[in-house]
Amino acid sequence: MTESSLRSVELWDAEVEWEKRDDGSILVWQKGELNPYPDRMSDRIKHWAETAPDRIWMAERGPDTQWYRVSYAQLLADIRAIGQVLLDLGLSEERPLLILSGNSIAHAVMALGAQYVGVPSAAIAPAYALVSDGYEKLKSVRDQITPGAVFAENMERFAPAVDAVMPDLPRLGVEGDGLAMSWEDVLDTTPTDAVEAANAATGPDTVAKFVFTSGTTGNPKAVTTTQRMLCSNQEIVADCFRYFRSEPPVLLDWAPWNHVAAGNKVFNMCIYHGGTYYLDGGKPAPGAIDLTIRNLLDVSPNWYFNVPVGYEMLVHAMKENEELRKSFFKNLKLMMYAGAAMAEHTWADLDRLAIETTGERVLLATGLGSTETAPFAFFCTEPQDKPGNIGIPSREVVLKLVPNEGKWEARVKSPSITPGYWRDPKTSAEHFDEEGFYLMGDALRFADPDDPSKGFFFDGRVAENFKLATGTWVSVGTLRAKLTDALGGLARDVVIVGEGHESLGAMLVPFRPAIEKIVDGGASMDDETLFNHPTLRSEIATRLAAYNKTATGSSMRIPQVIVMTDPLNLDRGEVTDKGSVNQRAVLRNHAEFAMTLYTDDDHVIFSGQG
Repeated sequence: MTESSLRSVELWDAEVEWEKRDDGSILVWQKGELNPYPDRMSDRIKHWAETAPDRIWMAERGPDTQWYRVSYAQLLADIRAIGQVLLDLGLSEERPLLILSGNSIAHAVMALGAQYVGVPSAAIAPAYALVSDGYEKLKSVRDQITPGAVFAENMERFAPAVDAVMPDLPRLGVEGDGLAMSWEDVLDTTPTDAVEAANAATGPDTVAKFVFTSGTTGNPKAVTTTQRMLCSNQEIVADCFRYFRSEPPVLLDWAPWNHVAAGNKVFNMCIYHGGTYYLDGGKPAPGAIDLTIRNLLDVSPNWYFNVPVGYEMLVHAMKENEELRKSFFKNLKLMMYAGAAMAEHTWADLDRLAIETTGERVLLATGLGSTETAPFAFFCTEPQDKPGNIGIPSREVVLKLVPNEGKWEARVKSPSITPGYWRDPKTSAEHFDEEGFYLMGDALRFADPDDPSKGFFFDGRVAENFKLATGTWVSVGTLRAKLTDALGGLARDVVIVGEGHESLGAMLVPFRPAIEKIVDGGASMDDETLFNHPTLRSEIATRLAAYNKTATGSSMRIPQVIVMTDPLNLDRGEVTDKGSVNQRAVLRNHAEFAMTLYTDDDHVIFSGQG
């Protein structure tokens, strides 16, 4: 950690308590209670429409590349009109609204219009309808929630999937053939008294939306998300990020709303505090990051989220662009990362760039949650000297740690936990213990075994950990983070192999921008040539050897690796559209390739080779 001071930011002042129980479990919680929170999220929309009607709620770039903005007053008018349209179409909890397209203002007002009148919506990954083979996941979504209408901003793009899977549903959108009514007519609809009556009938137990799990272990599951979950979780967020109470959030965010982190937390964080949400049409991928950079030159956020690979790309850009650095750090109070482990070199670069640009450090932190926790459950507000500490349970979140194969399995209870999976009582029951704690499936380890207030580190998914043939347990989550960091940016993630073998191996998910910098002419090479280039192989072998010198025991040492040249497949659950890599799905779908690590195949790279 540097000697530079931390930029001032008001966060919680937590007092952590804990209890060791006779059965070996440990309970950890924060002292105190949450402030009161509303019965429904639309109460906050009404509040801001009345107290700050002209404040910008959301902005996105139009076809002319200029920012198109919607105020809180306009938001309330639009969602009331949409609510009337959906009531007229006969939508309800049993016939919700299915949203196929990505983030946009139209998507946002459709979801909020449905929510206003007690109609749940479900935003799903656009890939289920655009790049899917056979639309199997889309069919599963349809069968689970039985939608009453479907929305896609550009219906023409999604028409083949809709024709194949739900041809008889009314279609809503901004453009495209076959729409039930034009977008202009939707927004011009005059709401009747039925709209306010429907809104008044909603309450804490009303289903606000369905958020689907990633589907990495099969078809995605519909997580029932109530108004109580959304509102209590936002008060949990408000308790943590206390500066939002006097400084409404200014956000620039690309993360997809079909995931809980952006679709629940970031989306509603703006509404709850009367903030402004700039939609980032870019994303952390070669070429697409350029739009993010352009947007960050226009918008200086005071809170910022990205996945580690996104920060890595921003670091590369900021090293070469002083104006980008100045705009990015100008108003920034906190940077949050999630979705994967952050490499220490990325952490250090962000810290150094903040100091060089502003003279101050900017808090860089992470937390832990899940779709079922709405999602905010843990967060780290104490400055750290390296990444990984997920912090402590949020206020009114009780953590229960249960011994499991030498690890601590995490279970949680809070007002923002889902009541279960829609129309699936058996699966719901399997995810809660006898005391009503939700089984997260994650293992945690203490930052300080004698003091839970120092936070926790993610210690892998309980179901991902395995034994070597020697009987030695392998902590997959910890190992993935350490190896990814040791490779210094050449891999954006790794998949650990070795169950039933005497030694470990790893499949590397390459990070092309970093690789191009070390291979002469790499930018002009195809993936197959670049990812098997002798220069890259030699550098990986050298870094792997350096890592293995520090590794203790067979559960940490990795003698051989192999670079994956085929892109990970979202539709098969190998990666999410946020870029998170799923260990189990990759191993299942690439089992034969993984086993080449234990052969003399020329593509295998050995520690210290060459």
